[in-house]
Amino acid sequence: MCSHYQSVNNPERLKAYFGVAPAGDLGKLDMWPGYLGAFVRCHAPGGIADGGAEREALRGSFGLVPHWATDTKIARHTYNARTETVDVKPSFRDAWKAARHCIIPADSFFEPDWRSGKAVASRISRADGQPMGIAGLWAQWSDAQGEVLHSFTMLTINADAHPLMRQFHKPSDEKRMVVILPPERYTDWLNARPEQSRDFFQQFPAEALVAQQP
Repeated sequence: MCSHYQSVNNPERLKAYFGVAPAGDLGKLDMWPGYLGAFVRCHAPGGIADGGAEREALRGSFGLVPHWATDTKIARHTYNARTETVDVKPSFRDAWKAARHCIIPADSFFEPDWRSGKAVASRISRADGQPMGIAGLWAQWSDAQGEVLHSFTMLTINADAHPLMRQFHKPSDEKRMVVILPPERYTDWLNARPEQSRDFFQQFPAEALVAQQP
């Protein structure tokens, strides 16, 4: 599961690879649950986006905060959503049913390599140097004063058989990886309806990724 990643918060890089020019501060570079960082969605706050809707980049909390939450502490536990159960988990099912799809721009993410017998943080990025577009869901939450907070979660799939990602986490743990979208499918994902969503849950090729340790 991914709890630490590096966001794409450079406006020029965001425009070049995700086709969106941000307005205002996009948050932190190093992201942990509860931190504010960039995510991309179609400009359709009601939910399912129009096929021709333009993209927009917003700042949101890493960790989805559903509309019914009493505070934002839930973000510490909702930064990843398992694709096998995302449609039924109370924290995610409303965003899933409304197809509130988003893309989380990331230059890299970090996972613990346990092959030495202890955790060694590894930085995983695309081998070609391009940023990753991670498939996610977004939500909107308001506090008692009416202040609005956007938030997002990364979707994850099983990676027990993935040549690279199976190296990470404890030997006894299930191996997971975030859903990394091919760039040519960004628009399709943002506009997909709920019944089409699972078509995007594919493992990113191991040879297209590289893992580096400090």
